Amino acid sequence: MEAVYLVYSIMSTVVTSSLLSLLLAFHTLLRFLCRRSLSFPDDKQEPLLLYQGQVRHVRTRPVLHAFRYAVRYALVDLDRTSDTPLPPSFSRSHLSAQEARHVTGTNGPVFLLTIPPSVGYEQNPLSVYYCYDFEGSVAVLKKCIAEVTNTPWGERVSFVFNPDSDSVAKPLHVSPFMDMLGNWRMRASAPGEDLFLEISIQHPVLGNYFTATLEANRVCSSWAYNPALFFWLMPHKVALWIYWQALKLWWKNVAFLNHPKYQNPMYREEALIRDRKLQSSGAIDQKKRNCCNFDDNHLGDASDRTGGDRWCVWRDAEWPWS
Repeated sequence: MEAVYLVYSIMSTVVTSSLLSLLLAFHTLLRFLCRRSLSFPDDKQEPLLLYQGQVRHVRTRPVLHAFRYAVRYALVDLDRTSDTPLPPSFSRSHLSAQEARHVTGTNGPVFLLTIPPSVGYEQNPLSVYYCYDFEGSVAVLKKCIAEVTNTPWGERVSFVFNPDSDSVAKPLHVSPFMDMLGNWRMRASAPGEDLFLEISIQHPVLGNYFTATLEANRVCSSWAYNPALFFWLMPHKVALWIYWQALKLWWKNVAFLNHPKYQNPMYREEALIRDRKLQSSGAIDQKKRNCCNFDDNHLGDASDRTGGDRWCVWRDAEWPWS
């Protein structure tokens, strides 16, 4: 039954995306014909910045497997989402600026790095919120929130991390070729003309066997007037890359692991316990701890410290087709 539903979903997405692509082509033609009437504001005033770069994955065990693919990301000023030409579903899928500030205990601007939906489809393995604090009149990056989605299983986990460097006990089954053990080591630069993200896995048996990086550069501001064209089929391409690489890992005889919920319904609680031990072991600066919350409908904030636990919330993800 699940296979039939998956096939139906793929066919539905293909048809919907094809029709919406034709509509996008028509709108783009109209914009081209009217381009002389457009004026472009100064870059500093834009609520939407666009980046283009590469994602690179390197896995060393149990087999060597490495690849890279081109990606395009949007950096959205969450205090000005109404000024951006993004679809209505965008705001429903993510935290608001106020929610992010509430969680991190910051008081400055909040920017979201993400891949917006394109022609009726969304595929966003990782989105990152950059939360700033004002130090006088200067905004300084203080905290980040990672928003990780495992599309095939319809789950999403969000947690706070320190951008300079942080370790988080793995909280989500992202790949069927990785178990739930180990920690995610994360670091992120403040986005400017370029940006950098890195996630590596520290496993108790396999060691530091996996690293994923995103390196991107900001592109010309004129694209911000037509982000739909800039991101055309970008989510589809990411999905194809993910499933193609999964097929290659299967072909290399890497063990396929079922979702832990089928064998261990307490896997989320165990992840929180591991993260608590990770922090208390001294792997993370005790002064940088954040709040943890089990309730999907209550965000909590950085002042609700309960034994130094990290804020971490699971929720159902939006379906990739909309």
